[in-house]
Amino acid sequence: MGAVTIARGACHPLFVFEVGLSVDLDACERELREPSGRQEIRHRGRGPHFFQYRPAPLRVSQQTGEVQIGAYRTDPRVDLVLYDFGAVSAGYRIPIEGSLESLVDLSLTLRTHPELFADARRRVEELIRGLHSAIVKPRVDETAEDYLVFQLEEVTDSRDALSFCADHAATIAQVLRGERGPLSPEEIRDATESRISFGVQDVTVVDWEAALVLDPDPEEVRAVLEVANVQLLEMRWLDTQVDRALERSYDLAARAGRPSWRMPASLNADLNQVAELQVESAVLLERVTNALKFFGEEYLTRIYRLVAARFHLADWDASITRKLETIERLYGKLADRAAGRRMELLEWVVILLIALEILLSFVPGLRGR
Repeated sequence: MGAVTIARGACHPLFVFEVGLSVDLDACERELREPSGRQEIRHRGRGPHFFQYRPAPLRVSQQTGEVQIGAYRTDPRVDLVLYDFGAVSAGYRIPIEGSLESLVDLSLTLRTHPELFADARRRVEELIRGLHSAIVKPRVDETAEDYLVFQLEEVTDSRDALSFCADHAATIAQVLRGERGPLSPEEIRDATESRISFGVQDVTVVDWEAALVLDPDPEEVRAVLEVANVQLLEMRWLDTQVDRALERSYDLAARAGRPSWRMPASLNADLNQVAELQVESAVLLERVTNALKFFGEEYLTRIYRLVAARFHLADWDASITRKLETIERLYGKLADRAAGRRMELLEWVVILLIALEILLSFVPGLRGR
């Protein structure tokens, strides 16, 4: 087994942020095209013509100073991508060359390099402040997702991709896991088992926090990885929102089961809060899961399925759906109790009116009127 030298390649650190309930991309595009705008718009919906976005995301390029990452430097440009369901990704590019083993140090350095993440968050916050009026409930949430894509476009190893993965599995696993020390056979197998190839010379190895792409033209594959990470962030954020709604529903159900003199109007206000969270979560789940469709390219679809399985997107979807169904059942019961409370109140009002009428009949001077 000979050493592998990377003649041409790049590492793409990706950071994804939750920035609002929804984004009006057309309004953002108009705002950014104003002469005062500092960003340069590249175009709506980048590249791979096999992607069918609904609607296409808005891509913005920003010029920036190079960021030093150990022995490497980022390119002087950051790509920001806005999605209509309220997410923004910030992507950097770090040119790489040298030995495959050198990527282990780069991977480890990037995972312990808070300055790059802070730079991405600052840029997203500045962008959102400038587009505040085009975003529903704008804020840069604490929830964020980061991912590394190591793309090897040209290497000295001329053998097929299967041999490349088999001979260098230990090093690839260290790169993907960001571990300098030797890994166990079980860990190596787990890190490198999710892989896919189209031809004999290309391969994509997908792990939870990083991926390695051996391909002379990796842009389409990297775009799939980007979209999957955006969906993962939205699923994580949605799960948190649904948990909040579920806790609120349980709290209301517990209080509704105790004797209370609360007026029906106050109960309706609580129910409306839960209903709003439920509707927002359900709508966002539908928009996230249906934001991207593939057509005409089976290989990219297979890559997406592989990444989705590695990220457990189906499990996130099923979990959120179950919680939404639970909230819906709780909401129905709470609504029934609120309706019962209103009927009970009306009954007491009728009783009091009858009692008042009887009492007034005994008041001197009022009888016979």
